[in-house]
Order: sequence, then C-alpha cells, then structure tokens
Amino acid sequence: MIRNIIFDWSGTLVDDLPAVLRATNHVFRQAGREELSLDQFRAEFCLPFQPFYDRHLPEVPLAQLEVWFHERFREVQDSVEALPHAREFLVFCRGRGVRTFLLSTVHPDHWETQSVRSGLGSFVDRPYVGVPNKRKVIHQMLAENGLAAHETIFIGDMQHDIETARHGGIGAVAVLTGFNKLEQLRAAGPDLIVEHLGELREILERNGMHLAAAGPAAEQRPVATVGALIFDEHGRVLMIRTQKWSHLWGIPGGKIKFGEDSVAALRREIKEETDLEIDGIEFVLVQDCIHSREFYRDAHFLLLNYTCRRVGETTVRLNEEAEESRWVTLAEAWKLPLNTPTKILLAAVAGRGATVG
Repeated sequence: MIRNIIFDWSGTLVDDLPAVLRATNHVFRQAGREELSLDQFRAEFCLPFQPFYDRHLPEVPLAQLEVWFHERFREVQDSVEALPHAREFLVFCRGRGVRTFLLSTVHPDHWETQSVRSGLGSFVDRPYVGVPNKRKVIHQMLAENGLAAHETIFIGDMQHDIETARHGGIGAVAVLTGFNKLEQLRAAGPDLIVEHLGELREILERNGMHLAAAGPAAEQRPVATVGALIFDEHGRVLMIRTQKWSHLWGIPGGKIKFGEDSVAALRREIKEETDLEIDGIEFVLVQDCIHSREFYRDAHFLLLNYTCRRVGETTVRLNEEAEESRWVTLAEAWKLPLNTPTKILLAAVAGRGATVG
C-alpha cells in the first residue's frame, strides 16, 4: 500500500513550462544564440540541466547562465499556476493520511513564491528544493523521513524523475503534464504513465492505494468512444494536438458514459474539449484501435467516428486535455503529423466524397 508520495514540482504540480521556456530563451539571447521552439525545448531539455547547457552554450560559465535565467524567471513566474487536478490530488492524499514530500530542482526563492501563490505549499509535509541531481538526494530523503521503499512512489514528468525513483528503489509514476514527451517517459520505464493526477487518483482509489489491482487482473473489455471531424462554414476541419496521443494531431472525442447514447456522448465530449456546439452529425465508420503505441497506455478502443458541423459560438476553447488546435483544409490536415485513427477517418471521408457545412 502507498503511504508516502514524493512529488516533483515543475510540470507535475504546477505548470511552469511557458515561464521556463521564456527564461531559457532569454539565456540564449544573452549568449547570442537563436531561441528554441517549444517542441525543440521539450525534446532536448534534461535534468540535471548541465548537459543541456554544455551542448548549446559550452563557452558560458554555469554561474552566468544561472544569473541570466533567474533574473528573467523572476519576471515571468507570475504565469506559473497549479496544474488541473493537482490540488484535488493533494487533498485526496491528506484525506488518506498519505505523507507528501517534494523533490525538485526549483530554486528555493521560486519555491517560496510559487508555493504560496499556487496554494499548494501547505499540502507538502517536507520540501527538498534546489536539488540539481535528485539521484544524489533520494536515499538521504528516504532515510531522514523513515520512508519504506515499498510504500513510497515518486511522481514526476521527466526521465530524471523516473531514473531517480529507480535509483531509490521506489515506485515510479510519470505524468504527461510537463516537460518530457511520451516517448521519453516510456523509455525510462516507469511503473505507470498517467495523463494527469486526476487519473492517478482514480487508479489509487480503485486499487486500494496500490498502483495495480491486487490478485488476478480484472477482466478487461474494449472501451467505446466517440469522435468527430468537425467542419466549419468554410469547409475547414478542426484538428487538435494532445499529449496522450504522443503529441500527434487528431480529432476531439472521448468515452461514452454508461446509459448515454453515442450522439449525446459526442455532443458532450465536443463541448467539454472545445466549447463548441455541433449539428449535422453523420456516422462514418467504427474502428478498432488495439495496443496502439501512439496512445500513452495500453488500451483497446472501439472508435465511433462521425462528421459534423460547427454551429453557434465559433471560438475554440480547449480544456486541459489538448495542447493546441487548428482549423485547416482537408489537404492541410494530411500534412500534419496525425495519429493513425485520424488518418483512417480522413481517408474514409475522402473516399465517400463527404463534406459538411
């Protein structure tokens, strides 16, 4: 049973990725180098961060890099906010009597500011901050607090977090809410990958505070989902990019609830994910999606795919599940890095010459 949880801070409990990227690009500008895009930064940034700077700015002393970074980060860290589900998960830990700790590279000054501003600091029993290499601290942390390895997990968003958990002999949980992408986290070999802390809470509640169900595995069944290719009045379609689909582009949609018909589920999911109302709903095809490596966990989905048109309010407001959205022509959609089910849907729509709107 899990009785102790060690959290990373950045990308696990708070969203500071935009602020860190801005501060990092300030460093690059000061050094006369080109800025990094978000995708470049996520692909290359690592912990400990010394190798990252050794690759890009080997001629600049670390002390100077830190001065440049922190002077800019102090100016932009007001944008740092608690991630969705973080507060609820910490409240859940309190209610279950789980001891909570922090092991993070975040600068102590930034931790003081962010912990108060986010309101999450009061839920942490003991913070270990300003730690550049967490592997060098994990054994000390376990010993100082009397944490039994088999009762302790480390939750983080980077490969270094997973490696630290392995080094400490404790459970490792990766979340997709932060810096590293799915393929990087998967390569580190965590015990579990979750989309966010809300999903982890559901798993722990279902499994009696274990990462996996005790005894024989529960019977698994395919999960029925709905999704739609949404057309606007100009014949363009909405594409969204999500972390759970390996940062590939696809269509909005989600699971059908018990007792809910598929069209009602489609309207609800589209509203929740994009804040759009839809009409002109037409069924296209059903797909089996089994053991897809593009999805963040092993699953078998029955994908009910539709086309529809946008009506009413035209502004797309994404929830926390998506990273970005674009209205594109069907030809432009094919040029995006698409997940496989979306490629199959687009081909089916093209094959029947279907347009909506």
